[in-house]
Amino acid sequence: MHPTITNRQQSAAKFFLLALFIIAIDQLSKWAVHTYMQPGMAGEIRLLGDWAKLHYTLNPGMAFGAELPAPYGKLVLSAFRLVAVFGISYYIIRLVRQRAASGFIACMALILGGALGNLIDSIFYGIIYDNAPFGSPTRWFYGQVIDMLYVDIYEGFLPQNWPLLGGKYVSLWPIFNIADSSIFIGVALILLNQSRFFKQEEPTATPARHSEPLVAPDSENLA
Repeated sequence: MHPTITNRQQSAAKFFLLALFIIAIDQLSKWAVHTYMQPGMAGEIRLLGDWAKLHYTLNPGMAFGAELPAPYGKLVLSAFRLVAVFGISYYIIRLVRQRAASGFIACMALILGGALGNLIDSIFYGIIYDNAPFGSPTRWFYGQVIDMLYVDIYEGFLPQNWPLLGGKYVSLWPIFNIADSSIFIGVALILLNQSRFFKQEEPTATPARHSEPLVAPDSENLA
């Protein structure tokens, strides 16, 4: 599949401004949480009962708290994020030059803003907020990401009659931030709008084969 091409001339600046807007909101929210909230249960603020809360926590690794092996796993993750940011930025410029659908480019800008927002945490928060994990080789590139949006979906035992998972204890309570939300929204919108953002390649038609008329040899032709 290839991005849908339009006739409209576009500027890459507005898409990078969208990414910058996401970064600004993300960093402002993390600053406010770090400044005015206590970490953990002590500083938890309920927004929608027990279902949605503000909960200050630190994420040393990737999504859902996954981590690469210490001591250099965090450095590898930060380097990967840095490469991804440059790659997405180049892709946005290329899409603008190709006059791709503006909605698709905006989704890529949301992903870029989210990726760069978390990258800032990894690079600088070990210095700014002194939150690098104990034993880190350096505080640069070892900062922990600040998460605060807590959605308590479900916690308990699943019904016994459920196949495979029946009777198992599950805990679904993701904690994320504005940057994570921006990445999720960008990816989700791309998946939901594939028919608009991408043109489907039509299969090459096979030319019809015409049967040759049967011609009798000259020796068999009737006068």
